[in-house]
Amino acid sequence: MRVVIQRVKHASVKIEGNLHGQIQQGFLLLVGICDEDSEEVVQKVAEKIRKLRIFEDENGKMNLALQDINGSILSISQFTLYADCKKGNRPSFDGAGKPEHAKRLYLYFNEYLRAAGVHVEEGIFGADMKVELLNDGPVTIVLDSAML
Repeated sequence: MRVVIQRVKHASVKIEGNLHGQIQQGFLLLVGICDEDSEEVVQKVAEKIRKLRIFEDENGKMNLALQDINGSILSISQFTLYADCKKGNRPSFDGAGKPEHAKRLYLYFNEYLRAAGVHVEEGIFGADMKVELLNDGPVTIVLDSAML
């Protein structure tokens, strides 16, 4: 599982020109799933994200987690995080999870975070989405479950 975490002042997603989800301060997550991922992997990544202390405290130090600032998450499925650009100029996406498996785990990921008390907005798996955000910092972190 790969997740790009962007600390944002606000973020939104539109599908077919209609606003589908939006948040104020929190995380925009681009979420990629591979076939080797499981519910246990999803839980581990979700807990890492939930507890990640990358918001500034009163001293300007990154010391606060999402819950400390009453932040939200906008979660967007992103199979292109598994792009392989080794050969030629057109990426291969063979490393991305099969759609049925990836969709199930993506939805599980979002529900797991909600069950932990996080407000989560999401896009639609497989849809053509237009995402807007104001990256705060900027702070962007790439999290790969293989490195946890």
